[in-house]
Amino acid sequence: MNKCVFCAIRDREIPSNIIYEDEDVLVFPDIHPFKPVHLLIVPKKHIGDFLDLSNDDLFEKLKSVAQKMVREKGLKDTGYRVVVNGGGAQAINHLHVHLFGPMGRKASL
Repeated sequence: MNKCVFCAIRDREIPSNIIYEDEDVLVFPDIHPFKPVHLLIVPKKHIGDFLDLSNDDLFEKLKSVAQKMVREKGLKDTGYRVVVNGGGAQAINHLHVHLFGPMGRKASL
C-alpha cells in the first residue's frame, strides 16, 4: 500500500507550508484553494475516514485548532465554512477538516 500524501507531509517527505503544528495536528494550505483562505486541518495519526474517528479528545483538538485558525486568519467576521468529507467524498483517504473563507454575505467587506 502506498503512503497517503498527508502522512508523507507529516513525515516531511513532501514539502508543505505548515502553518500550525502540535503533537496531534498539522495545518497547511490546500494546494488547490477554493477560497483565499483554504486550510487543511489534519490529524497526524492516520485515520482513513470520519467514521473511523473514535477519539473524542482528538475530535475536540481538531475543533479547537479550526477555531484558532478562524481567528488567526481574520475570518470571524467575514464568513467561513468548516467541512469534513467522508464516505468516498474525500479526495484523500485521511481524515481532514477544510477551512474556507472568506465567504457569504460579509465576504466582500
